[in-house]
Amino acid sequence: MTTTSAGLAHGRSLASFVLLATLAGIGVGLAKVTTALYAISLQATPLQLGLIAAAQTAGLLLTSLPCGVLVERLGPLRLFVLGSLLAGALFQLVPLVPHPLYLLALTLLIGLCMPCRFVSLNTVFMQQLAQMGEARAGWFRGSQMIGLLLIGPTLAALLIDWRGPAGSWSLIGLAFVVPVLLAPRVLRSYPAQRKVAERLSLGAFGRQLGLLRHDAQLRNNCLLDFCVQAAAMFFAFFIVAITVRDYGWSAQQAAALLSGHGLAFIVALFFLGRRFGGRGQTSFASSLLLSAAALLALGLGQQAALLWAGGLLLGISLGMLQITTLSSYARQGLRLGHGRIAGLAALIGPAGSMTGCLLGGLLGESFGLQRLFLLFIPLLLAFLLVPLLRSHFPALSARRTSP
Repeated sequence: MTTTSAGLAHGRSLASFVLLATLAGIGVGLAKVTTALYAISLQATPLQLGLIAAAQTAGLLLTSLPCGVLVERLGPLRLFVLGSLLAGALFQLVPLVPHPLYLLALTLLIGLCMPCRFVSLNTVFMQQLAQMGEARAGWFRGSQMIGLLLIGPTLAALLIDWRGPAGSWSLIGLAFVVPVLLAPRVLRSYPAQRKVAERLSLGAFGRQLGLLRHDAQLRNNCLLDFCVQAAAMFFAFFIVAITVRDYGWSAQQAAALLSGHGLAFIVALFFLGRRFGGRGQTSFASSLLLSAAALLALGLGQQAALLWAGGLLLGISLGMLQITTLSSYARQGLRLGHGRIAGLAALIGPAGSMTGCLLGGLLGESFGLQRLFLLFIPLLLAFLLVPLLRSHFPALSARRTSP
């Protein structure tokens, strides 16, 4: 596999990549906020609002694996440009028919384009991580989160004040096209087509999913990533309802907690990679224990100080675990193909996020939303306890790891 002489290990190239990932995240952040407000302005029913929100994730799930195959055949640059231009064109069509079901259909179509961008960027980043060092394993995800959680929603509020929800779509489409201008400088470090690239087929998808069955390390890493994404989305989706409904917080106070959690997650991704990006079991165990402590505080705490402590600690600890999963994905990409692993990662993350939302929707009324934080504790601690059991019972370890 050939690369450019410097690749992302060069300071300017890495800065360009961070900027490209941030710009890509800004477009998604703009679209998410504007889609919700536009749907409300169309007087969408609660069911329609839920379907529109689910359509964004459904698109990711449907095309993640195909993009993992296509990125090896077309190359990241062409796939990124294709996804960006298609999404930008579809956004221009949104205001043509002011109806919630039309918005639902276009939201699904736009969601199908998103993995083209995410898988392309992730493939290049994983390929280059060996040269950059695992201390930077969280920089791609952190750059995305800056655009998605911090800059995008703020710009969306300003844009809607200026143009209104219906008048914002042309500029949102432009926000998806602008990164195309920077993409050639960043994404040409990956070959345009690998010699071992598979053709797009159902068999290729089956072999991609088959990696999970035959590779225990990849399977365990995907399970961890799934749990991390589920816990993060459960917090992001339900913490506002918990604090406002159960404890009388104002919307501004709840939003501040959510922003603080997101900022803690981003800080961990950028600055804790040197400590948690490697294979050290001590660092991994401490990340799991900190996550468990944060979830315990969120599940049982009633005072604002305890909820704030739990939210910030959860952001930091999940960021630490995310560094671990991203580093592992990059190492597995060296063995199994970066495009294939990037496609799986793009499938596992949204699947975990959707599960976190469904968990609250299905069990929240019966057990209480806040208590559901406690369900994540045994799931995460299992990644600490199961290896200990295997070390004491070698027969169990051999049976579990054999293909």
